Amino acid sequence: MKSGLGFLIAALRCEIEGLEQLDRTSELVGTIGRLVHALQRERGLSNVLLASHGARFAEQRREQIAECLRMEAAVRQSFEELAAQRRIGNGARLFSRIAWVLPGLDALPELRHSVGALKIDAAESTAAFVKLIAGLLAVVFEAADGATDPEISRVLVALFNFMQGKEFAGQERACGAAAFASGRNDGARQQQWLHLIDSQERCFKVFVSFSSAALAEVWRTNQPPGQIAELERLRRIACAAPAGVSLDPELSPVWFDCCTHRIDAMQAVEEQLAAQLRSICKQKTTEVRDELAAHEALLLTLADASEPPGAAFFESHGLAQPAGDAAPYGRQLERSILDMVQEQSHRLQAMSDELDTVRTALNERKVVERAKGLLMAHRRISEQEAHKMLRQTAMNQGRRLTEVAESVLAMAELLPRNAAP
Repeated sequence: MKSGLGFLIAALRCEIEGLEQLDRTSELVGTIGRLVHALQRERGLSNVLLASHGARFAEQRREQIAECLRMEAAVRQSFEELAAQRRIGNGARLFSRIAWVLPGLDALPELRHSVGALKIDAAESTAAFVKLIAGLLAVVFEAADGATDPEISRVLVALFNFMQGKEFAGQERACGAAAFASGRNDGARQQQWLHLIDSQERCFKVFVSFSSAALAEVWRTNQPPGQIAELERLRRIACAAPAGVSLDPELSPVWFDCCTHRIDAMQAVEEQLAAQLRSICKQKTTEVRDELAAHEALLLTLADASEPPGAAFFESHGLAQPAGDAAPYGRQLERSILDMVQEQSHRLQAMSDELDTVRTALNERKVVERAKGLLMAHRRISEQEAHKMLRQTAMNQGRRLTEVAESVLAMAELLPRNAAP
């Protein structure tokens, strides 16, 4: 029968296995991030091509498709390697997300053909790319939701929110590229544009609160004032002008390049986040391996001790009595083991408490997304309109967005079941 130290060793081995799995998941997250970045650029180029009726960015788009294919092959390979693992924490949800996104990757050739043949418009192309990228980001979200180490979870939450903010920035690039290339804008597109700007800021705010101070500073320094000023100038031209006012098509490549410089800077920060994530996983694995080696050595020493296991457990109550010359050494070993068990217990409790704090950010997103889905189904409105309704209600009532979302979900049972389409 195993001793207490034996089970402590088993616990450390489980911790190592979990950290190694997180390391593999972290590599997948980085690979997905590079594919998402490539698809975001392809989406923007496709919008300019479609809005200009094939006059702009045809060659650049062909080159970008080749880059996307390389990134896609790497992601598919990572999926295969992950599926080969025997046990994956959070595996049911993670693999379900992957199963959902693979048909989207399979459908990319047909989408690209439609874009190249100008068979669809910019709005349809954007919607298709947004759906695929949302599926890929959902895989990243499940990776963050399945992490059990608080420090790693914090980095994953920061990375997910940064990637989500970057995706909103990519959607803004595509939205503006289509508007400028077509030479016109309308009220609906302007509202969508403003929604994308606001969504970016919310995501980057969460990123800053969960990332290290050093990475938050890197993000700030990667936004040169001149670049931000040019971005704001172009935003005002398109969003502040009355709906229906003509836009200069020559500003389309200017807008695209301005947004691309900003998004490429985001990608550099994202890569640093992914590298930090892998570094933390490897560092923690090394630390636990060293601790495991020390415990295994102690177990061998304990096997030679003459005092029966557990002799020191009740020592503080005066129940343990010396049992010969070897007893003090044996009790010292027992006390050392009990101290290690207690230290491990305190460490796990501290990790659990911190993990609860980190998970709050993930759970809040789940609640808001579910509330938006409920409003979209029963009100037959868009995601943007649902989010605006929740946010406006929160502002009017002086409540947090999550609290309003929870109230909406609490009313779900009272809504007519046949109202959803």
